[in-house]
Amino acid sequence: MSSRRLGVDFTPLRASTQYRRLYIAGFITALGSQATYVAVPFQLRLLTHSPLDVGSLGLAELLPLVVFGLYGGVLADRLNRRRLIISMEQVLMISTLVLFVNALLPHPQAWILYVDAFVASGAGSLQRPSIEALNQMFVSHEMQRAASTLANIRMTTASIIGPALGGVACDTLGPGSVYLANLVTFSISLVLLFSLRATAARVPAEDGDVAALRSGLRYARSRPDIVGTYIIDLLAMILAFPVIMLPFVAARFHEFYALSLLYCGLPAGALIATLTSGWSRRVHRYGRAIVVAAALWGLGIALFGYSSSLWLVFLGLAVGGGADAISGIFRTTMWNESIPPEMRGRMAGIEMISYSLGPTAGQFRAGVMAAWTTLRFSLTFGGLACTGSVATVALALPRLWSFDARSDPHVAEVREMRSGEDHSGS
Repeated sequence: MSSRRLGVDFTPLRASTQYRRLYIAGFITALGSQATYVAVPFQLRLLTHSPLDVGSLGLAELLPLVVFGLYGGVLADRLNRRRLIISMEQVLMISTLVLFVNALLPHPQAWILYVDAFVASGAGSLQRPSIEALNQMFVSHEMQRAASTLANIRMTTASIIGPALGGVACDTLGPGSVYLANLVTFSISLVLLFSLRATAARVPAEDGDVAALRSGLRYARSRPDIVGTYIIDLLAMILAFPVIMLPFVAARFHEFYALSLLYCGLPAGALIATLTSGWSRRVHRYGRAIVVAAALWGLGIALFGYSSSLWLVFLGLAVGGGADAISGIFRTTMWNESIPPEMRGRMAGIEMISYSLGPTAGQFRAGVMAAWTTLRFSLTFGGLACTGSVATVALALPRLWSFDARSDPHVAEVREMRSGEDHSGS
C-alpha cells in the first residue's frame, strides 16, 4: 500500500524547494526544542520539588504569548518574513545558550529558567506567524491538506525523538547536555533558513501596526467558523494539557523508562493517526471533524489521568495524541484553504494564541489543581471537562459545525486568488 493511500502525500516537498528547506529547518529546530522542553521542567523539579512551581512556568510564558503573538502576526504581513524568522531563531539560540551556562553553575538558579521561558516565549510568538504564512505561500491551494499532514509528521516525529533522547540525557548526563545539543540544532537550522528567498510585505507600509491589527481582528470577527476552531483548541489545551505534569506522573512508577515513555505517548498516537489519515481526504466538513477529535482528546486525557497502570496511562496519551493530530490536520487545512494570503500572518498570530496560550494556561491550571486536590483528580477532571466544553461550543457556533469546504465561499475565493501563483521556488 502506498504512503499516499495511507495518508501521506509528499508532493509539497517535491514541488517546492522553498517549502522543503523550511520544512527541514523546522524539523531540526523541533528536535532540539522538544528535548529542551523536557529538560526545563525536569531541572526545575530537581531545584524546587514543587508541582506548583513547575506549573508556574506557564505564567512566565503567558504575557509574551498574548502580546507578541498578535504583534508577530502583524509583522508577518508587513515585513520580510524570512528576515523575521531568522532574527527570532537567533534569539532562541541565545536563550538556549543562557540555559546551558546556568546548568554549568555549581548551583543553577531557578529564576533564570523563568526569565528564559519569558524571552523564548516572546521570540517564538514573534516568529511563528511568519512561519505559518510562509507555509501557505510556498504550497499551492490544492496541496494544503497534504502540507498539513506533513507538518503533523514533522512535529510528531520530533516530539517522539526529541523528548525520548532528552529524557534519557537528563537522567544520565544532566539537563546541560540537552541544552548543548539544542545549540547544535539551532546552528544547522539557521543555515537552511538563510537559504530561503526574501518575501515581500502584504500590508502597505502606510498602514500602521494598530490599523493592521484592527483589520485582522475585524476579519476574525467576521468568521465565526474560524473563531470556533480557536476556541475549541484553547479550551482543550487549558482543561486537558497534561505534558507539564508528566515528570510527576512518571514518578509514580518504578520503571526507569517511565518518563521517556510518557513523553512519547502523545506524539506516538499523533504519528500513527497521521500516517493512517488517508480517510480524511474524503471528509469535507472540517468543523465537525475538529469538534469530534477535540472531544476524543479529552476522553484520552481522562483515561491517562485516572489509570494506575503505566501502559493504560500511555494508551490514554496515545489516544489523545491521535485525536489532536486529526484535529490539527483539519484546523490547518481549514485555515490555509479559506484565509486570504494578505490576512494569513495576522490570523496566524491569533491562531498562535489559541494553540500556545492554551497549553501555557493549562500548565498552570494542572499545577494549581494538583496542589489543591490530587494529581489524578486534576488530570481526570480536566479531560472530562474538555469533552463537555467542546460539545457546548459546537452547539453555540452552528457555522463551525456546518462548514463544508466544497461549498464554502471563502474557500472558493482563496482558490481563485491563488490559482496563478508560482510555488516551486528555487
